Amino acid sequence: MVADARDSDTELVRTLGADEVVQRGDDVADRIRELVPDGVPGLADGALLNDRAVPAVADGGGLATVRGWNGPAERGVTVHPVMVVDGATDTAGLTRLVRQAEEGVLSLRVAQVLPADRAPEAHRLLEAGGVRGRIVLDFD
Repeated sequence: MVADARDSDTELVRTLGADEVVQRGDDVADRIRELVPDGVPGLADGALLNDRAVPAVADGGGLATVRGWNGPAERGVTVHPVMVVDGATDTAGLTRLVRQAEEGVLSLRVAQVLPADRAPEAHRLLEAGGVRGRIVLDFD
């Protein structure tokens, strides 16, 4: 598995299972192609690279994206948009994720816990980028 990360996150990404780690950035596809000249068969883009990730994918491969981006792609690359809201009513799937987190199969990274009334601040932090982990709103 090839992953991208900033220098400060390289070791963490390796502990999470990456065999190779390339420097994060707009030209990450070039760095991936240096390691895998024919491109990777599949790529999960959680960094919102979208069209900038397509060149890293092999001809006929797949690209999973978040927040609804669905292409266009090239060279037969299939884009698979993933929307969190699509799983909001999947009780069995959410229960499975809870169980996996409790068993340590999934590792959760919480960057910060904020009271719910500070939701606007949470949105500003996410929009600014660079948050490592998720911001959790506490409704207690």
